[in-house]
Amino acid sequence: MIVATVGAVAVPVEEVDVRETRLRHGPLASSLPAPGTSEGRQLRRWLTQLIVTERLIAAEADAVGLTAADAPAQAEVLPDPTARLEIGSIAAAALADPRARALFAHLTAAVEVSDDEVADYHSRNPMRFAASATRPDGWRGPAAAAPPLAQVRSAITAHLRGAARRRAFRMWLDERRAALVWLAPGYEHPGDPRQPDNTHRH
Repeated sequence: MIVATVGAVAVPVEEVDVRETRLRHGPLASSLPAPGTSEGRQLRRWLTQLIVTERLIAAEADAVGLTAADAPAQAEVLPDPTARLEIGSIAAAALADPRARALFAHLTAAVEVSDDEVADYHSRNPMRFAASATRPDGWRGPAAAAPPLAQVRSAITAHLRGAARRRAFRMWLDERRAALVWLAPGYEHPGDPRQPDNTHRH
């Protein structure tokens, strides 16, 4: 059975089976949904998305001659949990691969933020990069005043550029998946509202 194609290359169901089996025998096994349940089917959809994303990234990295040696550190691309949420769980998982991070760096190298964007961010978030203050009792506390823009400009620029690069990479992935990926019924994107397991429950 074919669960997806990436261009002309098929993804057999056995590849999803292998990934699921590996997860179910790993350290997170107890937190996974039971096989055959709605949540279990959603896990298989997520794994299918990860597989096709990895294939798209590998093909593009091959096309432009990138290797793991070209990769930035994972902490540079995904510095915190917020960054992982911004880019999405599938892209974040794919970026564990150094070649994926090399492609990220290649595709987003030209992304910049303007001085106006930096100044506007600082005016809306004046305390965001304020250093904590040392209190008389030796404990650290919040800063008493917002730092001037010149003092935090480089930190804000790095923060905004990182977010813009993640957005650009996510958009590239979405476009490539739309152009090249076909998914079999039952293996749609987990968030596709047309598939029966995409229901909101409490």
